[in-house]
Amino acid sequence: MPYDRWWKDGTLHGQEVNMPELSKILLDSPPDLDATPVIAFLSKLSHPVEVCHGPGEEVPCPLLVGKGCEKVSSAHGIIYHLDLDRPAHREILREYRRQVPSDVPLRVVVQPGQDRTYAELLRGLPVWTHDPSPSELDGFAAMVEAADFMRGENEKLWGQSPE
Repeated sequence: MPYDRWWKDGTLHGQEVNMPELSKILLDSPPDLDATPVIAFLSKLSHPVEVCHGPGEEVPCPLLVGKGCEKVSSAHGIIYHLDLDRPAHREILREYRRQVPSDVPLRVVVQPGQDRTYAELLRGLPVWTHDPSPSELDGFAAMVEAADFMRGENEKLWGQSPE
């Protein structure tokens, strides 16, 4: 639920609340997968979502050819849902592990059995072996917000300053 629905008058317990602008989440999702429910849910939590469909036949992923990727470098959280059976998708995930700071939440969504097949690649990464539920997406969004707070990018978490 957006913050403006929680505090309709901009206050919490009579004190004015200035909520931070929430951070962008990158959703790596194949073009044939309907990501609308995930995008809609995260958007309701006030998180902008940017979608990447992975490399095309003629357009390689910039990370795999030594170029940076603005979508990745500007993401405050990443949900990776590309098919690990494709070698390029595995290599992209390896690049994420090398390039994405460890304090940026990263979740990998795999198809049944891929968690075992690619256990070495996935070691240490949180994995969803199913499409994420609303509660899992809510928890992920909260982790993104907490990571931003811990990095000092937001001075308040849930409208509260640290003690």
